[in-house]
Formats: sequence, C-alpha cells, structure tokens
Amino acid sequence: MEIWFQDEMRVGQKTRRTRIRAKTGTRPRQAADPRTGHADLFGAICPARDTGAALVMPHANTQATQLHLDEIRRNVAPGAHAVLILDQAGWHATGKLSLLANISLMPLPPRSLELDPQENAWQYLRQRFLSNRVFDSHDAILKAVCEAWNNLVEERNRITSIETRPWAAG
Repeated sequence: MEIWFQDEMRVGQKTRRTRIRAKTGTRPRQAADPRTGHADLFGAICPARDTGAALVMPHANTQATQLHLDEIRRNVAPGAHAVLILDQAGWHATGKLSLLANISLMPLPPRSLELDPQENAWQYLRQRFLSNRVFDSHDAILKAVCEAWNNLVEERNRITSIETRPWAAG
C-alpha cells in the first residue's frame, strides 16, 4: 500500500512576492505583472517512495482530474495499491470520475489545508522557483512550472523531507 497526496496549484503571470535581501534602509524593487494568464499544476506525491506525478493543465476541472488520476496510476509501484489523500474540490468529488483499480480516494475534512502536505510542496515551489518573476507568455509559464516540478522530484529526499506526516506513515 502506498499513500499519495494530491492537490492543484495555479501559477500565472501574477506571481507572489516574497522577501528578498537588500541593504538596510533601501527598498528593493520587485517585478509585478497585471496580466492574468495562468496554468494549473496537478501534482501528487508519495513521500515513502520520494516520487511524484504531475500534469500541467489549462484549467482545474473533472477532465483534468481524470487525466491526473491516470498519470498517478502509471506511477504507483507495480502490484501496489495507492490511497490518494486529496481535498474536497468539486472536481474530486464528482461521480463522473472513473476510479482505477489500484487507487482509492480519501478526502480530507473540509477547510483543513494544514492536513494536506501537498501545500508544503506548493510553498516550496513558489519560494524556490516561481516567485518574484514576470512571465512573457503562457508558454513561459508552462516551461517554468514544468522545470519547477522536475527540480522537486529530481532533488533526492526533498519530497520525503517536506511531505512526510507521522499520521500517514505506513
């Protein structure tokens, strides 16, 4: 049995501003963009295996969720069954999803972001790779999101270190 955590993150031209180093008494300038183009990163991680599965989609909806479930299924270890812990977004709870033989969905209680370790992954990606940036185009957003996710899963033990929860340890 494998425990996976799943969530979505919107990344767009309006990026978050984070703290930056500057000389005392100065006001550093940070990039800002009034445009609203975006993409949704569907990500799932398995802390025990230090691995993840993701798709970048134009919108968060039932069809995108189904495609992401298919991607997760391909990444579950052969012969294993995945318990996928996710929030209660409307596109997760719909009866239109085709559940797969090797995945069971386990929704978190409503409004309980603190229980979702995937939020830590989003915070890490935003702080390390996606904040204080201006993207020239939609393609630039897609490229940055893919690079950020790939950096996360390629960094040895990063997923395990930021995602492991004692209550979910097998």
